[in-house]
Amino acid sequence: MRLKTDMFVSALVRRVFGLGGFAAVEHKGAESAGAIFIRQRFRDGLETLYAPAPQSFFGEDEGSRKFEVRAEHVEAHEIADLLARELKFDPDLWLVELEIDDVADLFEVVEPDG
Repeated sequence: MRLKTDMFVSALVRRVFGLGGFAAVEHKGAESAGAIFIRQRFRDGLETLYAPAPQSFFGEDEGSRKFEVRAEHVEAHEIADLLARELKFDPDLWLVELEIDDVADLFEVVEPDG
């Protein structure tokens, strides 16, 4: 069974603070099943955006949340443009902002095929 979105986000925020980083909910969406986008900010001003991975990555492991890199180490305005389009399409999404160098232990990031 999959964790409700609000619980996943709350746990993520706590884990980031526990590791000495900063985390904030930038946009709160549907509590039970809203899509989660994660905006990682770096000290050099660049950002990476993680989006929900396509269903093809789940197989039998439907209970976990997996993410894909939508944009990597780009200017903040590029991430803002992507998010504006996503919010028009899905106003119930969650947007979590992180300021931490390494997200490897926080959530699963899948690599696209090919």
